[in-house]
Amino acid sequence: MNTRRQFLIQTIPAALSLGVALKASAQANRIEENAPAATALGYKHDATKVDAKKYPAYAAGKNCANCMLYQGKPTDAWANCAALGGKQVNAKGWCMAWAKKA
Repeated sequence: MNTRRQFLIQTIPAALSLGVALKASAQANRIEENAPAATALGYKHDATKVDAKKYPAYAAGKNCANCMLYQGKPTDAWANCAALGGKQVNAKGWCMAWAKKA
């Protein structure tokens, strides 16, 4: 017969392992700036690093968090992006697919 203490001792490490695995999975879903799709759209994790001469559509204040393709809340640090195949982008990032959120 298991006691509650034995149950907790057995389940807490498993739950912690699952949490670590989920976090690693979420980070693995983040797009890298050198990925082909990101490069094609001029994606940068930090919008302030965008070359405004190369990408004249960029303007200060435009970032993923205020783009209609950003599938998270504006307060989320990372969220999926419809333009980049559902990969996660940085809220502070930018790419050529940026469109003002309605």
